[in-house]
Amino acid sequence: MMNSEYLTNLIVDEVKKQYRSVRRFAMHLEIPQTTVASALKNGVGGTAYTTVVRMCEELNIKLVNYDTPIPMDEKTVSMIEKYHSLDEKGRHCIDVLVKMEYDRCREEGSIQSICDKKDEFDK
Repeated sequence: MMNSEYLTNLIVDEVKKQYRSVRRFAMHLEIPQTTVASALKNGVGGTAYTTVVRMCEELNIKLVNYDTPIPMDEKTVSMIEKYHSLDEKGRHCIDVLVKMEYDRCREEGSIQSICDKKDEFDK
């Protein structure tokens, strides 16, 4: 699980991007605006777990990735943070480049995807 301050900042950023206001976000979730505003101002650490989970689910923030565990070293986290800060055009460019390089490496046989490894364990 990620730290509380980082998660709070991530939620704040996504609320601004997706809803433009705390009021709209709170109304959409049918949670009192004061509860959401307090969580975002003071940090989600003191907020009820179920409320934090609802906010994260609505904003498409995964608290834990159980489907495809990935080693999260500092370099990986840094790359994800940079990717997340890009606009739609920037993300699209990175998506295209990563897919091209991934396909090239797969063709050369120089990598095996985490998904392939996961499938092997399921056999």
